[in-house]
Amino acid sequence: MSFALPVWLAVQEELLGNVGADCGAPSCFDEFDDEALFEVFHLSRPCISFILDAARIRMKKLALKNPTLSVDAMVMVALNYYAHGVSSPCVLQRVGQCQTDCLAIMSTVSGVIAGMSDQFISFPLTYEAKKKVALKTKNCCRIPNVLGVLGAAHFKIRASPYETDTFRGFVNTLGYTSVVSQIICDSDGNILSVEKCCVGSTFEQELWESSFKGREMEEEIHGAFWVIAGKGYNLSKHVLTPVAEPANDSETRFNEAHAKIQDVMRTMLGSMKRRFRCLNQLGFAQENSLDKKSNVIKACSVLHNIAKKFSVPPPPDAGNIEPLHPGKQRAESEINPEALKARQKLISANFLNVSSSRNTTSKGFAEEDVSEAGVLTVSGSNEEVQNVDP
Repeated sequence: MSFALPVWLAVQEELLGNVGADCGAPSCFDEFDDEALFEVFHLSRPCISFILDAARIRMKKLALKNPTLSVDAMVMVALNYYAHGVSSPCVLQRVGQCQTDCLAIMSTVSGVIAGMSDQFISFPLTYEAKKKVALKTKNCCRIPNVLGVLGAAHFKIRASPYETDTFRGFVNTLGYTSVVSQIICDSDGNILSVEKCCVGSTFEQELWESSFKGREMEEEIHGAFWVIAGKGYNLSKHVLTPVAEPANDSETRFNEAHAKIQDVMRTMLGSMKRRFRCLNQLGFAQENSLDKKSNVIKACSVLHNIAKKFSVPPPPDAGNIEPLHPGKQRAESEINPEALKARQKLISANFLNVSSSRNTTSKGFAEEDVSEAGVLTVSGSNEEVQNVDP
């Protein structure tokens, strides 16, 4: 099996520096050919080598409970579990472990990889970086000044209906038990932020209001930019939701553009859950285990970004759209009138004249399919980000 050349090799030396004698040494992953490696771990060899280098640095600083097992072997067990939700016999045989031994290994490696999020999951901070992200998003959906797509990601867990109080707390709006995390991604499906791990009954708006990124956005720390969000969120000066009942063609076109970019989040989550099937079932529902579940979610988010940077395709059956979770909605009359005015200003400036938008598309903008995102991006634009103050 052949893979596209990685597009991120330039950062490896800068991020990892001198990693010592372990790098370049024989690894237990060498026993797999490329096709078997992808089948067992859903990642490519260069991608796994990069992950190993990063993990070795951090795990050397830990007092490991099982020092007889090498870092490579521990990472092998974890990556295999992430990919399939259980440990494959071929991996357990190679490392000389059983299923019960994997719990402590998983906990250690997940904590280490989740700790890499400060390097591999990054929200645009400088004004130039924000303009670049916003322009790319606008080329995708015509909505200006958008930094990312906001969503509440649900991950199934097991819960006993006999433990009534615990069970009810984990039941989400679609009727199954889950934990939920807040994720923001860009128009290419790269994860920009992941935080929180709450019981499944937690509403999206509650997650946003209690999150670090939510407070930063609403306190104007990131300037006059939006995040795209679904109906479960409240429209605000920085959270852009669809129009509940479109009254004209402009609002209808805006809602179509909004749905187009929101599908990036839904498709990204579907692909991530296919690559890392452990996310389809995160174990038993215990509130005191939320930190461990959070580490697994964050670790898979880090690995998702690394896999995309190394151009690793998802498994063949990846790409299913994640179902929308109906949130606790508010009537338009209850929404901040300034936020309504800002959204209407945006719609009037960008979706009022349908003929001009069609002409713009025909003037040399090439539409190309973005793999894993499920949307069309428009390339070749020389437009600048509009400074529309939401």
